[in-house]
Amino acid sequence: MTTRLSVGDRLDASPIYRAFRDHPFFAGVDDADLSKGQAAVLIEQWWHPLHYFPTFLARCVAVLPDIAAKSAITRILNQEAGGGAVEKAHEVIYVDSMRACGFDAARVTGTAPYPETAALVEGYRRASEAPESALGFIFATENTDLLMVSSIGKAVRHTTGVTDNAWVSIHVQQEPDHVEEANHALLTGMTPAQEDTVLRAADEMWQLWIGFFDRLAAETGVGAGR
Repeated sequence: MTTRLSVGDRLDASPIYRAFRDHPFFAGVDDADLSKGQAAVLIEQWWHPLHYFPTFLARCVAVLPDIAAKSAITRILNQEAGGGAVEKAHEVIYVDSMRACGFDAARVTGTAPYPETAALVEGYRRASEAPESALGFIFATENTDLLMVSSIGKAVRHTTGVTDNAWVSIHVQQEPDHVEEANHALLTGMTPAQEDTVLRAADEMWQLWIGFFDRLAAETGVGAGR
C-alpha cells in the first residue's frame, strides 16, 4: 500500500521549485560587487510584484470557497497592508527603507517593469481567478519569499553598507506566520485533480520568478558564470 504525499510535500519535491531555489542569482549575490545603479535595477523591479501582492491576496480572499482559507489569507493580507497603520504596510516600509539607503523613491516606484516583471505580475493576477491556482501561488510565494527578500537585502547591504534594513527585518519577523497561514489555507479534502491544479500553479509561479531573476542576472551580472 502506498501513502499519497501531502500537497505541501509534493510542492517541495517539484523540479521547477528546485531549479528556482538553486538559481545562480541567489548564490551570486552573496559576493556580488554591485554599483548603486545595478542595485537600483533590483530594487525598482522588485517594487512591481511587491506593490501588486496585497491586491492579489484580496482577490484570493474573494475567490477562496471556505471561511478557514479566507481567514488564513486575510491574516497575511492584514500584515502586508500594515494592520490598519499605513506606515507599517510592507510597500511603505520598502520605499522608506530604500530612500534611507540613498535610492530615489520616485524611481523605485516609477520605473517601468521589464517584460519578465510584467509577466510575473500578470501571472499573479491570473492565478487569483480560481481557488486552486490562487492556493498554488500563495503557498509557493510564502515558502520562498524570505529567500528572495534576503537576496535583495544582501544587494542593498553590499552596495550601501546599511545593515539594518526595516523591510528585510519585518519579513524575518512576519514570514513564519505567513508560511503557517499559507499551510492552513491549503484546502483539505481536495480531489486529486484539484491537487494537481495547485501543483501546476505553483510550478507556473516558480517558472515566472525564474524568468524574473534571469533578467535581473542578465542586467546586473549577478550569478554570471555559476
